[in-house]
Amino acid sequence: MKTYLECIPCFLKQALFAAGAATTDDRRIKEVLDGVARLIPDISMESSPPEMATRVYALVKKITGVQDPFAQLKKESIENALSRYTNLKRAVEEAEDPLEAAVRIAIVGNLIDFGASTEFDLDAAMEEVFDKRLAIDHFASFRETLAKARSVVYLGDNAGETVFDRVLIETMEKETTYVVRDIPVINDATDEDARRSGLDAVARILPSGCYAPGTILSGCSEDFLRAYEEADLIISKGQGNFETLSEETGPLFFLLKVKCPVIAKHLGAELGAMVLKNARLHGGTPNSGRKGDGV
Repeated sequence: MKTYLECIPCFLKQALFAAGAATTDDRRIKEVLDGVARLIPDISMESSPPEMATRVYALVKKITGVQDPFAQLKKESIENALSRYTNLKRAVEEAEDPLEAAVRIAIVGNLIDFGASTEFDLDAAMEEVFDKRLAIDHFASFRETLAKARSVVYLGDNAGETVFDRVLIETMEKETTYVVRDIPVINDATDEDARRSGLDAVARILPSGCYAPGTILSGCSEDFLRAYEEADLIISKGQGNFETLSEETGPLFFLLKVKCPVIAKHLGAELGAMVLKNARLHGGTPNSGRKGDGV
């Protein structure tokens, strides 16, 4: 997915929030914003937004000297999610269709994204998790692909939602490799974050080798690429992974909450929509998974 003009002010907004999380020194924060402004003329509109975001967050780290500005926010979001774990598991166990319930819970977890917004109401989202229709619903093909799969690669996104991902992984009961970021970027999950969520008990944790808040295949490690290419099912969480993998056509399913007008326009969905998209299918209608995926 390419970069749109609407992405440019978003880069500045993200830089402001990240710099503010790293330091209270207004002079350094201004220096970060000045640096990002100087990057703007060199932005390739054909590159994906996470490619530019990588440069933005590298600049934040360089100027503030803080390698993980969101460390405390990530820890708190994981603790918050862990406090919900028992209730999430109960909801899945009591559901008429546990797999569908676990998929929906994983998608709602994608709301915990400080890169997209610092304000979100997770409680409100959880209240409608089983009632809200999916804007793109390819659940039927997801279930079919999962049933045949021997191995699953699960591309993680934000630290807080790793607990929600854990619920889906436990429900799938498949050999799973959970992919994390190599280094801290925004509030994306690293190896440490995934282990704090208990994911090491249910999946193999593998860094992607990519420094972007997404999965740029050309920048990933050989170990990751081998797992990616050999997987029978690839689950891609969140907007950053969608932005970098939207042109891929493997056994790939995108699970995300739509939190950005550009993504909304690209997918033909409203802000706040829940999406389960098969990369091999086009379109999709609300609840099409009940009768067979829309194409």
